[in-house]
Amino acid sequence: MNRTPAPSLRARLWRHVMLPLALSWLIGTVATLGVASHFTERAFDRALLDDAYAIASHLQAQPDGTVALQLSPGELEAALFDQAEFVHYAVLRPDGSTLTGTPLPALRPPLPGQSFRYGNALHDGRVVRGVVLRHEVGDQALHVVMAHTTRVRNELLHQLLLYGALPLLLLLGLLALAIWRSISRDLAPLGRLQATLAHRDAKDLTPVAIAPSTREIEHLSHAVNDLFDRLGRSVHAQHEFAGNVAHELRTPLARIRALADYGLAHPDAAATREQLRQIAHSAERAGRLVHQLLDLARADEAALALKPQRLALAPLVGQAVLRHLDRADAQGVDLGARGLDDGADEVYVMADAVLIEGILDNLIDNALRHGGTTLTIELDADRAAGHCTLAVADDGPGMDPAARGELVKRWSQGGERSGERVGAGLGLSIVARYAQLLGSTLRLDADEHGRGLRASLCLPLA
Repeated sequence: MNRTPAPSLRARLWRHVMLPLALSWLIGTVATLGVASHFTERAFDRALLDDAYAIASHLQAQPDGTVALQLSPGELEAALFDQAEFVHYAVLRPDGSTLTGTPLPALRPPLPGQSFRYGNALHDGRVVRGVVLRHEVGDQALHVVMAHTTRVRNELLHQLLLYGALPLLLLLGLLALAIWRSISRDLAPLGRLQATLAHRDAKDLTPVAIAPSTREIEHLSHAVNDLFDRLGRSVHAQHEFAGNVAHELRTPLARIRALADYGLAHPDAAATREQLRQIAHSAERAGRLVHQLLDLARADEAALALKPQRLALAPLVGQAVLRHLDRADAQGVDLGARGLDDGADEVYVMADAVLIEGILDNLIDNALRHGGTTLTIELDADRAAGHCTLAVADDGPGMDPAARGELVKRWSQGGERSGERVGAGLGLSIVARYAQLLGSTLRLDADEHGRGLRASLCLPLA
């Protein structure tokens, strides 16, 4: 189904500007012509009435009671002379009969109380404008009719239209051209942006250089470049995630394959069971790494769209204890929490529940794998200072202070214990990243005896 193409922004802006201007010009022209026509009619009508009064001034009563027009033919011709119009006059008796001149029956006499009345009539195929003047001579009320054609006044209106409205129309056209060029000039950066994006390679996420001709174009360029920056960070996170997966899973998968080949080739059932146990251990490590890599990828994505909410910490800590309690009992680790009583439920922070749960799960998992026999989750609120401390402490062998800073780096190990490399892998680096997203910092300390490991972060109270 073919869709009708949307109108261009340039044409739409031009129409939105020019249509009101054209409508204003039309209304102004009509109003101007109306006013000009009104006052032109008044000027011509006044001259017409003056001619009627001039005729009426020469009407005189005769001794026999009749009325006569005291003008010679030459004087009458001079009084009625007009080189452009056809002039008609008539003097009517009270009974409507014609005393002199050419009667125009279509012109009506004045109403009672009026001394004159204007009107239009059709005479010999021409439109005439006339006036009927009531004039009393002696005891007779005569009607003096004066009319002429309207060619001059019509030509005057046409000239007003030609010399008044048409220049304004020409000015409107020039204004339309100037507006079109101005809109095109202002929208040119938008066209260049479109062309740049249309020809840009999908892998090119460098900022776009746009001349900020207007504030809106400048804001658009900032928005596009911000989008490229977010996309660049997202693509970088995906590449890093893929690299992490390929780097870290290569070793356990190769070990699983080697153990499986050895077990299949060895005839001893006890050796085969041992290989299967090691395969299960390696598979568990690989699965844990996959989960940690996913957590780390989610942390990088959360940096792009983090929306902290007001959370109560005590319930989240209690749920974390319940999630790991069975595993701790199976390993003989005393798992507990401190600081959940005495109104700790009222400790609120601005954070993300998923990030808090990820912090607790990774810290507890790391302590269960590398800690001692006691594991404590601590929640301590300092309302006077406006922050609270969330910590996970164990009584394990601890480590050198110089090595603690390396634990938060990806793939870092913390030292040797019983001939086995121990450390954080990705767990503490995930926690450090989560803490950074929450506006905090992960701290690694030992107890007062220099043993164990206490991982803590400080969160501002909501």
